[in-house]
Amino acid sequence: MSPIRTLAAIAASTVLVLGAALPAQAAPPSSPDDDPSAMNRIVATVRAATAKYHDVNRALADGYVPIGECAESPAGAMGVHYMNEALIKPGAPVDPATPAFLTYGPSPSGRAELWAAEFFEPEVGQPHPMLGSQPFDGPMPGHEPGMPTHYDLHVWVGKHNPAGLFAAWNPNLHC
Repeated sequence: MSPIRTLAAIAASTVLVLGAALPAQAAPPSSPDDDPSAMNRIVATVRAATAKYHDVNRALADGYVPIGECAESPAGAMGVHYMNEALIKPGAPVDPATPAFLTYGPSPSGRAELWAAEFFEPEVGQPHPMLGSQPFDGPMPGHEPGMPTHYDLHVWVGKHNPAGLFAAWNPNLHC
């Protein structure tokens, strides 16, 4: 397993377990030219790029691999994280069409269904990552030895999240 994959897997699995216990980080100030319609277009890009991944077999074919168990906490669930290591590019501009993670959970029939896209950035001294005007959560310190400080951002493209489109946990979902 490559070092980035190992660190990303450790980061994702630990964040899944401990993420709800971390203190909130201050978000960078909003830009005066923030445009809600621009953010809607970005979210539409994420939705369009991940539409084919409603079929988990397409995600597997495109290099996403499941890591860990279905993440659930008292705050709700995130699902099973599927990581595409090739899409983790520390410090690169955020591309809304290429989330490094997808999360899946059980449908009523038991089939895996797409819940969210997740953008992941190891912290390498870059400016605070943003998806349009939406800041990533973090930086989050490593939760165990060898785990990098990182940023992440969920976008609930497969299931509605009453806690918010960019909230980490979905209180309506359970593993």
